[in-house]
Amino acid sequence: MIGFFEYIGRNVLGVLDYLGSVFMLLVESLKWILRGSVRFKLVIQQMAFLGVDSLVIVVLTTTTAGMVISLQLAHIAVQYGVVNVVGGGVAMAMARELAPMLTAVVVAGRAGSAIAAEIGTMKVTEQISALKCMAVSPVRYLVVPRLLALLGMMPVLTLFSMVFGTIGGAVVAFTSASIPYEIFWDSILRLLSLSDVLNGLLKGIIFGAGVALISCYQGLHTGRGAAGVGSATTSSVVLSTIFIFVFNYLLSLWLFPVT
Repeated sequence: MIGFFEYIGRNVLGVLDYLGSVFMLLVESLKWILRGSVRFKLVIQQMAFLGVDSLVIVVLTTTTAGMVISLQLAHIAVQYGVVNVVGGGVAMAMARELAPMLTAVVVAGRAGSAIAAEIGTMKVTEQISALKCMAVSPVRYLVVPRLLALLGMMPVLTLFSMVFGTIGGAVVAFTSASIPYEIFWDSILRLLSLSDVLNGLLKGIIFGAGVALISCYQGLHTGRGAAGVGSATTSSVVLSTIFIFVFNYLLSLWLFPVT
């Protein structure tokens, strides 16, 4: 019994230690940002790689999610005679939950893994040590541009997800349940509020910051050799996904309280 509690205690302390380390990485990054020591050329390059290049897969993922939600909701609405809420239901689901969460998961899988692999490779090949020898901060040179890039691109990607997910839902509602587009869009105007969209974008920003920090931290603490890079890449995706799901619930409690 004592061994069990020791095991639990060690894991809890390990989680707290990890969260503290990631938080300190955030603090150090913010110090460089507030000083104005930002390489904007690197930020723009990272925005193109992490954001623009992720647009297609993000749109495909969230569009199909909106189509599935509409497919299930439309037929139930037709059975109970409440087709005038389908559009609003799909749009609210996309804005509040699916668009920010699925966008973040896709970005974590594509961009987060790339960040961890790139920085991890630099760590293994001692490029980060070379930066330190030249008095260049790895946090300023590597972490800050990627953090700012995801902070800037995540709300844009999330907004695209909301729009295309809702459009996909409208098409499915019309083709599978014969719900006119006019009723679908009128339902959106009645049920969806601006705060839903803004809070969903806020979720995207927070998820983007988490993915960037976790991926950069895993890369900076990569073990030796190719196995270390692979382990860091896998860990960045797994930990980022856990962060997204846990914080999605906490943020939903805060941003969308049940009244």
